[in-house]
Amino acid sequence: MQNNLVLHFADGTIRKGTTDNFFPNRDQFHFREKDNNKVGEIQVSDLKAAYFVKTFEGNPAYQEIADMDRVGFGKKIRVDFKDGETQLGYTQGYTPARTGFFLFPCDPASNNDRIFIINAATEKVHFL
Repeated sequence: MQNNLVLHFADGTIRKGTTDNFFPNRDQFHFREKDNNKVGEIQVSDLKAAYFVKTFEGNPAYQEIADMDRVGFGKKIRVDFKDGETQLGYTQGYTPARTGFFLFPCDPASNNDRIFIINAATEKVHFL
């Protein structure tokens, strides 16, 4: 299955493209750049987070609703990244000992379908 990804790297770089072989238990995956169709290998350890998006354009004017309750997505959490960004959502699989975990946005209308967050990029994870 082809996934649209917006990759946020630990160094602040952002890249858009697709993958069909991202697995949370692997150290790398193949990534096809949206702009030039170039295929390369991405090391998960280089990332801050991988945003699985519905569209690359999104809707910049849309304001996500952070206080929505979603059933069946796990526990509600707040992630504080080392770079100062904060992300709210739900997770079913947060374990600090793993490389990362999936977070599902609070707002089902978000352009983010799910986000794979790299634990090394987080300052603190709070269960709400």
